[in-house]
Amino acid sequence: MLRYDQNTAECFVYTYKEGVLSAVAHDLKLRVGAFWLTVDPQDSAVSASFDPNSMEVVCAMVKGVERAGVLGKRDLKQIQTNITRDVLRTKKFPSLTFQSSSVVPEGEGLRVQGTLSLCGVSRALGCLARREGAHYVAELDLQQPDFGIKPFKALMGTLKVAPGLRIRMCVPAEA
Repeated sequence: MLRYDQNTAECFVYTYKEGVLSAVAHDLKLRVGAFWLTVDPQDSAVSASFDPNSMEVVCAMVKGVERAGVLGKRDLKQIQTNITRDVLRTKKFPSLTFQSSSVVPEGEGLRVQGTLSLCGVSRALGCLARREGAHYVAELDLQQPDFGIKPFKALMGTLKVAPGLRIRMCVPAEA
């Protein structure tokens, strides 16, 4: 059994802006600061638990490029509050989980299928964990409304987060 957490692996969430005032807003790179992932090579199984209260803003993104320092401390704190209180409703849904149903080799990587439970909604999903040097990297796109999440909006909807987001997980590839 292989075990990973935020000290040995990475989990990032990327959000994207939209709306009339999107020119003054920012795409965001968020880090999940506390998570646990287990891989059972014998049973070809993956399970994970993520603490949504541990989400933190890493930086603003401009056309896919990280822009550290663009957001002030007050902005970072307000975004954090919006994520935990209004978007993920962490008091009601204090964790999110993933349980694989199958893990099979595909090309240079592994095809992982399973169920993600987020904000009280469970959905089947799959992704390819591709080998990149000494790591496996899995990326998947999610639609927030599929999990009962209303994307954040402000200023009467003229500034909002797009429904689609990307999750990127990177774990060491064991020999």
